[in-house]
Amino acid sequence: MLELKKYTVSSKDEWNDFIDKSRNGTFLFNRDYMDYHSDRFQDNSFLIYNDGKLCAVLPANRVDDVLYSHQGLTYGGFIISAEITLRKMLDIFNLLNKELKDLGFLKVIYKPVPSIYHQTPAEEDLYALFKNNAKITGRNISSTIFQNSKMAFKKLRRHGINKAIKNNIIVSESEDYAKFWEILSENLKHKHRIAPVHSLDEICFLHSKFPRYIKLYMAYKEDVALGGVLVYITKKVVHTQYISANSMGKELGVLDLLFDYLINTEYTDVPVFDFGQSTEQKGQYLNEGLIFQKEGFGARAIVYDIYEYDL
Repeated sequence: MLELKKYTVSSKDEWNDFIDKSRNGTFLFNRDYMDYHSDRFQDNSFLIYNDGKLCAVLPANRVDDVLYSHQGLTYGGFIISAEITLRKMLDIFNLLNKELKDLGFLKVIYKPVPSIYHQTPAEEDLYALFKNNAKITGRNISSTIFQNSKMAFKKLRRHGINKAIKNNIIVSESEDYAKFWEILSENLKHKHRIAPVHSLDEICFLHSKFPRYIKLYMAYKEDVALGGVLVYITKKVVHTQYISANSMGKELGVLDLLFDYLINTEYTDVPVFDFGQSTEQKGQYLNEGLIFQKEGFGARAIVYDIYEYDL
């Protein structure tokens, strides 16, 4: 028998333990990560039990009469255990939809976990979405490398690597988040008139909570920081969360050297290297210059879809 409960703080440990053992969860669903910005979202997450045993969770928030699979996360949807079959997932959606209607919801916006993060196949929710007449309303493109089938870097990227090496650029893991945030913030302000999604205090807090999973790599010339890459490390994927270099760093090819180090030296044992999205506005806008750079390293497209259905 299935039972659905709304998440409360008293379920935090049970939730976190489940994420660690799930088929498709990552540390982004740990409540210590999700709740750093709890003041910005009205949490409306759910836990689903099968015969008293936790079998699925749904990170979610509420805005008026719409349930979002959490707006504070890049991806979400149901995080599931090994016991979830297709029939069980259909039953879970039916249970969820009935509860949402009773609570006055009219619509669900759902972002499934991309397949590259799955420990074992876990796309039962995609079929359930189809059965609920869900429509794809957004399709963001991320650029990804599979370590077991890497393509060669393009000539322009190899040129940048060689230039950085000739200029004695040194790459290393770093704790200098303040300096990197200075470079990152200046670039975003100059190019887009925006600030990073995370403040410096927030990213330092998250790093302190997840030091194994959030790491910064910096490029230096004679101890002067020129640029860096902040990565999120999960069981199957190394994901670049932030990338930035100052004007000298760009001139000397430091990002090319950083990516060469991360892809071909530091993380060869992690199956997937994901550069992150090059689209905005739910995929309607493609940053062609950004994706050109990523494709130059041999990365190719993975979709991060957004679904919507009425209750």
